[in-house]
Amino acid sequence: MFNNNKKDKESMSSNKTGKNLPSVNMISEGTELKGTLETKNDIRIAGTLDGEAKAEGKIIVSSTGKVEGNIEAVDADIAGNVDGEVRVTNKLILRKSATIEGDIYTKTILAEEGSQINGSFHMSENIKDEIKKNGLSSKLGDSKSNDDKSDNSANQGKSKVKKD
Repeated sequence: MFNNNKKDKESMSSNKTGKNLPSVNMISEGTELKGTLETKNDIRIAGTLDGEAKAEGKIIVSSTGKVEGNIEAVDADIAGNVDGEVRVTNKLILRKSATIEGDIYTKTILAEEGSQINGSFHMSENIKDEIKKNGLSSKLGDSKSNDDKSDNSANQGKSKVKKD
């Protein structure tokens, strides 16, 4: 009898690690929220969030959703508007109705035709490291130097022209 309880406790504690969590936080259409939203679960935003959204899971911004602040998540699926940085450590999906007014940091992206990005774009296998280096703001000190290193081979001819 006690062994069964241990198994139940073990299975419950394994859910706390972030794997297969069934719960999703929702901001419904017509709802406005001001402040920082942090969760270990997924978030679905169909209303308006005036602040940051941080999730250890997936953030979904529906076509009626609007976020006026930064987004940080493992995965994101955006069909609405985001006015801030989007930092996704795994996969970012931009639907055709998505508009991003800010910098994007992601490992992989799928962007449908019609989606809009008005900001700089940073993509890397080690995006977690780049996000940590840059902190919460879009200071590109370290990532810019990495970009310069990768662009040196392509820009060598241009550099020689400028020197002559």
